[in-house]
Amino acid sequence: MGFPGMNHGLFFLPLLVIFVIPAWRIVSKAGYNGAFSLLLLVPFVNVIALWVFAFAEWPARVRSE
Repeated sequence: MGFPGMNHGLFFLPLLVIFVIPAWRIVSKAGYNGAFSLLLLVPFVNVIALWVFAFAEWPARVRSE
C-alpha cells in the first residue's frame, strides 16, 4: 500500500463537483458559512451535519421574517 496517486485524484474531483459545490451554495443561502459544506467529505460527520442543518433555525430565514 503506497500513496494513492492519480487514481485518488480522479475519484475526488468529481466528488467535489457533484456534492460540495452545490452544498456550498445551499448552505450559503441558508445564512451559514459555505465552508460548512466541506463537512460532507468527513465520514459520519456528514450525517451529523445533515441533521443539524435540517433542524436548526436558519439565520437567513430568521432575518427575513
